[in-house]
Amino acid sequence: MNKITIIGGGNIGLSLAKGLVQTSYCKSNEITITRRNLASLTSEKETGYNVSDSNPDAIQGAEFIVLAILPQQIRKVMDELAPVLSPEQTIISVVSGVSCQDIKDVLGQDKIVIRAMPNTAIAIGQSMTCIASDNAPEDKVQEVSVIFESVGSVVVINEDLMTSATALCACGIAFFLRSIRAASQGGVEIGFHAHDALKMAIQTAKGAADLLLQMETHPESEIDKVTSPKGCTIAGLNEMEHNGFSSAFIKGIKLSAKKAGGLYND
Repeated sequence: MNKITIIGGGNIGLSLAKGLVQTSYCKSNEITITRRNLASLTSEKETGYNVSDSNPDAIQGAEFIVLAILPQQIRKVMDELAPVLSPEQTIISVVSGVSCQDIKDVLGQDKIVIRAMPNTAIAIGQSMTCIASDNAPEDKVQEVSVIFESVGSVVVINEDLMTSATALCACGIAFFLRSIRAASQGGVEIGFHAHDALKMAIQTAKGAADLLLQMETHPESEIDKVTSPKGCTIAGLNEMEHNGFSSAFIKGIKLSAKKAGGLYND
């Protein structure tokens, strides 16, 4: 029976906990969530999760320990955990900008550390999670992959790409949400009521993503299918490009990756 302790009951920690239960990976009573203020976890406790305000106590008996905290908090938390961790426990870090070696420098070189970068869609089983490690056993990497595959898609990457994964997948969900928001505002500009425009924008974005996933095609090939000579689609696309749409998106991802790489030292 897999027992998981999630250190940090913030957005990602709670999203992971709820996603694992909703997708039947495990039961709520097999998950312990920690937070300094237990009042913030009242509803989770009532739902059946174990809750604790003591990180050292919470990891007792846990097979997997998920560090779902801010980079600025990780050193304090690791100092708390170091005396009670065992080499058999697998540490999963979803902390941006903190390498496996950074963690081992505090917790010990004999510890198994695997990094994971999910996004908040994990709460509905639709996360895009990137996983990496320095030298963790392959079977442990596979076990962690199975955890996150239960709440979305997984790609195993080299660790030096984890800050890039943070920008593209974790920050990226906000970028795509903002693009949906912009599309809905455009819909209002051309005559739709706000709630109708938002529904139309959301479903159109979902349809575009599902089209690529199911057809396994490139975005440009699907764009070509809806652009005709002197048509309205190409006119709109070109206007967006003239105003820097793709360039702004790319620049935003690059800046987020740069920021993510320096969070631990800020």
